[in-house]
Amino acid sequence: MLNTVIIKKKIKNFNNEIYVSGDKSLSIRWVLLSSLANGISKAHNLLISEDVLAAIKVIKKLGIKTKINNNECKIFGKGLDGFRYKKNLIINAENSGTLGRLILGLLINTSNPIKLIGDKSLSKRDFKRISDPLTKFGANFKLKNNKNLPLIIYGSSKLKPIKYRENRGSAQCKSAVIFGAMRTKGTTIIKAKKSRNHTEKMMKYLKLPIKIQSKKNYDLIKVKKVSRIKPLNYNIPSDISSSAFFIVLTALSNKSKLIIKNVNINPSRIGIITILKKMGVKISFKNKKVYKGEKTADIVTQSSKNLNSINCPTKLNSGAIDEFLLIFLCAAKASGISYFKNLAELNQKESPRLIWGAKILNKMGVKTIMTKDSIKIFGNPDLKINKKIVIKDYLKDHRVFMTSVIAALSFENKNVWHIHDKDSIKTSFPNFLKIINNLKNNDKKKKYN
Repeated sequence: MLNTVIIKKKIKNFNNEIYVSGDKSLSIRWVLLSSLANGISKAHNLLISEDVLAAIKVIKKLGIKTKINNNECKIFGKGLDGFRYKKNLIINAENSGTLGRLILGLLINTSNPIKLIGDKSLSKRDFKRISDPLTKFGANFKLKNNKNLPLIIYGSSKLKPIKYRENRGSAQCKSAVIFGAMRTKGTTIIKAKKSRNHTEKMMKYLKLPIKIQSKKNYDLIKVKKVSRIKPLNYNIPSDISSSAFFIVLTALSNKSKLIIKNVNINPSRIGIITILKKMGVKISFKNKKVYKGEKTADIVTQSSKNLNSINCPTKLNSGAIDEFLLIFLCAAKASGISYFKNLAELNQKESPRLIWGAKILNKMGVKTIMTKDSIKIFGNPDLKINKKIVIKDYLKDHRVFMTSVIAALSFENKNVWHIHDKDSIKTSFPNFLKIINNLKNNDKKKKYN
């Protein structure tokens, strides 16, 4: 039971100010771009999690020196052609889909075949969606079952630009192609369904040859060959996806208020804020700034006595794709029936999250109707749970674990929750339970991180 969290009662009211860990998407992208820079890049508040450490291990295997001291990291970049492609090289993306997919875009010129592996969860995920467009550049791939890891990438010295249409709203697919285009003579043109745009913003800040035209339903992106990347010193803001757990905990708690400091509020990432506001959650931004192209703010959330059901607009899906399990919890406590559709992408994550979202709610006694890409949630503002709930066997998906903790702390239950595999949080948010415990103690004089 050492790796299991047992929660016996709902959290008491709190009024606090906290910091959460550095943004994971920015942390991984910073590591990858800095590895190709000419000189030393420094990052403060780098997320020190298994996913980011996996990225650092990968670039070290490719011959790039790194140095970590607490949450400061230095990367000694050797330029665009600085990677060493040794024979029989195996790199391990562990649990990180972002790392596994983005790194392939940077390896399409490898002079020796490279094998990419991952953990059990990552090995079940679709990599054909990356290999297909990267093959058009001139690289070749051999995948397990023509879809999964492990895979072998065979690079090419004669890369050509491509035209690519990204229809899924996947920032990982889009970013992998952008990275591939960096190594290609000529102009690559990408027509991409709107999704997270951290890669584009970081490249624009670095003044790399990328142009973006924002249309109503898609972005038109043009990328030319990159000749040089300058070092990037970065104070990484807090992660909105990590902050979301505490936003929802506050919204579902009684007489509580929470301020989360210096959070990345990139418009492509705050779908959860828009959705929760439509449902009646009291959320506001303070101290708004723009830092190296990224918007940041302090997020203020207050308890919400009455939540509204929602027929969620699908245009908000991509901006909230990692937070829907939490949104489902709010729907469970709302008045009326909430409907979420076009969410097949949720089942392409670390675990089949749409299925797990329904499982958690069903265990709580909430009625749902689910299809392969949609879910109806029959809300109950007076929901009280009267049974033991066990959460396990979910491929160690960190978001399933953390969502279950938030559910256990937010709803009355005369029995207990047993939530297995707490080590799963090491992939993205190692301090999660520390912040939870500090909020339970409700020491108003302390800022928690």
